Amino acid sequence: MEEIILDQEVKPVRYAGFWLRFVAVIIDVIALYIAQMIIMVPLMGVMGLTAFNAQSMSEAQQMGAIGAIVGIAMVTFLFIIILQWLYFALMESYNGATLGKMALGLKVTDMEGNKISFLRATGRYFGKILSGLIIYIGFIMAGFTEKKQALHDIMANCLVVKK
Repeated sequence: MEEIILDQEVKPVRYAGFWLRFVAVIIDVIALYIAQMIIMVPLMGVMGLTAFNAQSMSEAQQMGAIGAIVGIAMVTFLFIIILQWLYFALMESYNGATLGKMALGLKVTDMEGNKISFLRATGRYFGKILSGLIIYIGFIMAGFTEKKQALHDIMANCLVVKK
């Protein structure tokens, strides 16, 4: 069995497989959903009121209202993308794990067992786009590779290990 140094101790490496990682992602999705709804519900209310009030407006005012609704929607979409990126990149670079990974006793490390940088965590996060674009095969790879690495882990030279 391969060994790496984790938290200043030499320990045998126990890689986190596909199903553990899948459950961790489900926990993360729930946490992100709650955070997004806290922001989105009030914004959707504002958009709905604006659309409702547009019925009694002049054509020029309606165009302005439509522009406001589109602007709010675009800002909300951009906010969600940034929130998700920062959640994964900050949590994995500072804590070594997201809430889902922490709940299951998993940790993201580099190939030597060290904490990953924010830049590496960012690369790993955006690498997930490619993992998903190829019919999710990039994620499924974690169940079949020697070190239980998904495509985005391989691209970022990372491991997901059990603590």
